[in-house]
Amino acid sequence: MSQQHTPQTASPNVGLFITCLADMFRPSIGFATVKLLEQTGCRVSVPDQQTCCGQPAYNTGDRRTSAEIARMTIDAFAGYEYLVAPSGSCVGMIKYYPELFDAEDPYQKLAQELADRSYEITSFLFDVIGIEALQQQLQQLTIPRTITYHDSCSGLRQLGIKQQPRELLKQINGLQIEEMTEAETCCGFGGTFCVKYPEISNRMVSNKSEFINNSGADTLVGGDLGCLLNMVGKLQRLGKDNPETLVEARHVVELLADMLDTPGIGEQDVRRLKAATPSADFTLGTELKSSAAQPETTR
Repeated sequence: MSQQHTPQTASPNVGLFITCLADMFRPSIGFATVKLLEQTGCRVSVPDQQTCCGQPAYNTGDRRTSAEIARMTIDAFAGYEYLVAPSGSCVGMIKYYPELFDAEDPYQKLAQELADRSYEITSFLFDVIGIEALQQQLQQLTIPRTITYHDSCSGLRQLGIKQQPRELLKQINGLQIEEMTEAETCCGFGGTFCVKYPEISNRMVSNKSEFINNSGADTLVGGDLGCLLNMVGKLQRLGKDNPETLVEARHVVELLADMLDTPGIGEQDVRRLKAATPSADFTLGTELKSSAAQPETTR
């Protein structure tokens, strides 16, 4: 587990790296992340000029494009005490930025400085801010669910994220964690891996789906949306004949921020959603309209 730190100021100035997938497919993850950061006293901004972290280009060997994206990110987050993202995968890529520049390039030092102050959200809350800052809010929540947690590869192996999200989740009343078999095993997504090696990827996510279903949990939780989308897609295909048994999927910040009004990730069963909330209009393209309003302090 990462070493605990003390914030530099009473109200840390945080730049939120929203991630491509959250921005395009699950904005509620961004809103939940802002809510958690503000609950701990952080001042949060979302730099307009941010873009992709550069991982797709990096994974395909395009170092030139990766370096160009890295420069854009470095410039976008200049002046913030911390960069925080709801994705271990994206933060893991930012940690690689120093390798993209020669020693004489001034961006090499700037890349290292950004890498040193970049954190995945649960690691930031637990290792930097400290669980005490959020404990009271979490202990006031009651979420009667049984969850199982998937450890994403970048967060676990590169950033050392394992207990941080679990310790935060344990503070919530009614929430029970049932560990699945091989929780630390890759789901088979791996960005471009699933495109390059589809048969291997499909076998891996099939195994993971079996472990999830056998856990007895009603909700799958994780810290990387790419992994969650991959697992949800397979779970839905396997359970299409019996949708009532499908495991719901949530990003960890949605639980910690108690923002569960939106449908689960990849939710397809419109009839079940209407039955649960008959006043809502869950037509295609409007699913995210019931998410919380964007915080006023987000810029």
